[in-house]
Amino acid sequence: MALLAVEAVEKRFDSLAAVDGVSFGVDEGEILAIVGPNGAGKSTLLKAIGGIDPPSAGRVNLAGGRIDGLPPHQVRQKGIAMVMQTPLTFASMSTMENVVLGAMFGSGNRPAPAHDATRRAEEALSFVGLRDRAAEPVGNLNLHEQRFLGIANALAGRPRVLLIDEVMAGLNDTELAASIQIVRTARDTLGVTIVWVEHVMKAVMSLAERVIVLDFGKKLADGEPEDVMRHPDVIEAYLGEGHHA
Repeated sequence: MALLAVEAVEKRFDSLAAVDGVSFGVDEGEILAIVGPNGAGKSTLLKAIGGIDPPSAGRVNLAGGRIDGLPPHQVRQKGIAMVMQTPLTFASMSTMENVVLGAMFGSGNRPAPAHDATRRAEEALSFVGLRDRAAEPVGNLNLHEQRFLGIANALAGRPRVLLIDEVMAGLNDTELAASIQIVRTARDTLGVTIVWVEHVMKAVMSLAERVIVLDFGKKLADGEPEDVMRHPDVIEAYLGEGHHA
């Protein structure tokens, strides 16, 4: 049984189907990339899974239990954390304080004790290379570092599934390599299952074990990266527009 199962999920805005009957499963420990042209429904699908914008129809199951319709904080407590392209942080707090909140309230039905939360936050900041910035205000971090902070916040809650929404956009080669390594290591050393929306094909091809392509809200292809990217329909729908994005 798949750890995460998405069953005929739809998300409609009035008469527009941004996500149109998408189904797939994700095995524990898998790195799955979701790609497609702009407006294909990728981020909308991720938000539906994470409870940020619940599905209009269909089901989302985690470890056999239904989670669609739950508010985002309950989805996170069940074991799914989401990292947004635009970081969501408390600007008045320090880097450490932001991650402590993720550790305290990010998993389980009860807040983690303060000493456990602090330890988890320190570990998560070390994991993403921000331990020496722990005392600094979040505003001192650049966009790239704030995205790393978002990953630390998510990992501090010890999720089973990490949803990542285009956090590698606009990075230089050094930042991109660091981001790829963090995602890979999160799976390899922490056992986190990754579902990742991305436009940067260099990252997708080097990191993803499986790729799903969306187009106009529908699933166009699903398989190993090399096979999917050679599919004629994918080339027409996606690669022609965004191969160098």
